[in-house]
Formats: sequence, C-alpha cells, structure tokens
Amino acid sequence: MRFSFARASALALLTLLFAVPHARAAEPGEVNIYSYRQPYLINPLLKEFTDETGIKVNVIFAEKGLIERIQAEGRNSPADLLLTVDVGNLTQATGAGIAQPIKSAMLEAEIPAGYRAEDGEWFGLTRRARVVYASKERVKQDSISYEELADPKWRGKICIRSGQHVYNVALIASMLAAHGEEWTETWLKGVKANLARKPAGDDRLQVKGVYAGECDIAIGNTYYMGAMLQNDKNPEQKEWANSVNILFPNTGDRGTHVNISGAVVAKYAPHKDNAVKLLEFLASDKGQEMYADVNNEYPVKEGVPWSPLVKSWGDFKPDPISLNEIAALRKKASELVDKVGFDEGPSS
Repeated sequence: MRFSFARASALALLTLLFAVPHARAAEPGEVNIYSYRQPYLINPLLKEFTDETGIKVNVIFAEKGLIERIQAEGRNSPADLLLTVDVGNLTQATGAGIAQPIKSAMLEAEIPAGYRAEDGEWFGLTRRARVVYASKERVKQDSISYEELADPKWRGKICIRSGQHVYNVALIASMLAAHGEEWTETWLKGVKANLARKPAGDDRLQVKGVYAGECDIAIGNTYYMGAMLQNDKNPEQKEWANSVNILFPNTGDRGTHVNISGAVVAKYAPHKDNAVKLLEFLASDKGQEMYADVNNEYPVKEGVPWSPLVKSWGDFKPDPISLNEIAALRKKASELVDKVGFDEGPSS
C-alpha cells in the first residue's frame, strides 16, 4: 500500500515536471505589428493568421512616425514587424537601422528577387502599378507611355500629386534607370510644363481633377481605383472613378512601373520567430490571394489569381527592373524634382 502510494506520488511529480515546460513550449505566443496600413486593409489577414496558428496579433496603427518610434524605443521596442508601402519607406526603415536581415527559404522561393532586398532586410507583399487615369470623354487613345507625358500635346492637361511623394520619386527613379540623368531631367521639365495645376493632394484628388475637367489625364496607383469604386461612404468617388479609363504606360515595350507594399522585421523583435511566420503566411498562396483582394492590389507571387475587380482593369507587362535598383536611384530622383522646381507648378 505504502509502495503503491509512493510510486503514484513519484509518477505524479514527474508528470508535473515534464508537462509544465512542455505546455509552455507549445504556447503559440504573440506578434506585435506597427502598421502604416489601415486596419480594414489588414485585419482580415491577421484574423486568418491567428485562426491558423493560434498566434495572437497586436497592432498599432499610425499614419506617420512609426519608423522614428521604433528607432527611439531601441532595444526596448515591442515591435516585431513594420508594415508599410513603397520601396522608399522600406529603405527608409532599413536606413534608420530598425530592421534585421531575415533568411527564409520559403520567402526566397515565393517572393521574386526584384521585390525583396538583396540582404533580406525588407520583403514586398503586394504590387501596385503607377498608371495613367484618362478621361473617357476627352482622351480617345487606349495606350500611352511615360515618355509621352512630356509631349506638348498634353500642355495644361496633366494632374499629379507632389513630385516629392514617395510614389512619384520611385517613378522618376525608374525613368533614371531607363534613360539616364540628363534625359530624365529634360523629361521632367516637359512634364512640369504640361501640368494643369500645381501638384497637390493624393492620387484620388487627381482623378477628381479629371472628372471636374481640370485635366485630361492623371497619374496614380491602380489600387485607388478599387478604393473609389468600393467607397460606399463617399459615393461621389465612384463617379470620379467611372469617369476615367486606366492606361498602363509602356506595357507594349519595357513595361509599366510597379511598386510594392511590404514589411521589415524589427531589429530587436522580441517575437522574431512569430514575425517570420506571419511574413511567410502573407507570402503563401492563401495570404497572397487575400492580401491582394482586400487591398485591390496585385500579388507579388506569380500564379496567384488576381481579384475579379483588379482583373477587370486588363492585363499589363510590369517593368522588370529590380526595386533594389529603383531604391538606389531615389536620392537622385528627389534631387531632380527640386532642381526643376516641379512642385512649384507649370508657370514657374
């Protein structure tokens, strides 16, 4: 009787000793995201990730200042992952020293080399094309090139946001890659001369300018079309969107300029493994299809189907130039914007 009791007690103790550490090791844990992307754009994906893995996702959303915040928090930062848009913002994060290189065979296999950093410090997750929105009433051509934007036939007919915005800096950097500095400076002066007004506002307001007759064409990202067409809170934006056609510049030759949304793993990420798991989920077939669909963007992974809305805009050839090269030319592009006084408007 005493032997049986002692044996049972010992077994119970052993069970506790081994079971508790095992239970802790099995806990899925959490991951902390700092996001420039709006909640409605990523919450469906984060919920799916938690449902699949059990990993709790904590998110801080902000329109600006997150890179600086992570930098200021230093080693004490709770941030595991930064979500943002444009290669310019991604390279700003790496330049600020807040990212760490990630080695993942899955990410390298699923994300083409042109859409991720060569050293693994940033990864593209969705693509967006920088296109021309053309008035259905006043523009009859169904193709265009970026080079043509400097043609005098467009004098006083182009709307665009600030040349120093990251979207346009990247576009100008792509022109530098294609044509060199001297040619691009002359081209930028020509585009400036063709502006209908001083650059201002976001991409949606450029489409509004076409709708209102202030200009015939505008430069913007493709996903804004989806955002306007699906905006039930501001139905007038559907009217703006329906007044234009999307033209994919240079799709018949070198290709349309494409940029990305993406992420970096924070340098001092307390849950690095979970951050990588989330990145790998977003790069998976399911993650890519969901992310692109919710955001009206294009997957970075080849073979993942486009959403019906995005597909309705037509096919196009993306510029094959690596975004690593675009990133390296951003400083020169920004300098050219100031040199020609682009943001001062057409009459300056």
